[in-house]
Amino acid sequence: MDETTAGDPMSLLKWTSKSTYQIKDQLQRLGYSITEDTVGRILKEMDYSLQANVKVKEGGTHKDRDSQFRYINDLAKEFMGWGDPVISIDAKKKERVGDFKNPGRR
Repeated sequence: MDETTAGDPMSLLKWTSKSTYQIKDQLQRLGYSITEDTVGRILKEMDYSLQANVKVKEGGTHKDRDSQFRYINDLAKEFMGWGDPVISIDAKKKERVGDFKNPGRR
């Protein structure tokens, strides 16, 4: 589960990209008798959240993207050199692509 576990660094929320059916199948191959419902209950007890798949489509890159980041980085270094605070904000535009609800596969 470790390699497919993700989490929110700002909270204790954890989730896995595997479905309860996939986990059940793996456990059954290891010799355990378990249902997908039981897997779901165990994941909930372990504070895992089941997340729907998200479709992500990356847009094109701007031709001056690298120079923009270099300019921002140089400014940040300059302000920090003066002892001024620098705030980094990671802002992404949410882009909905195709079917907006993707419940995943079994």
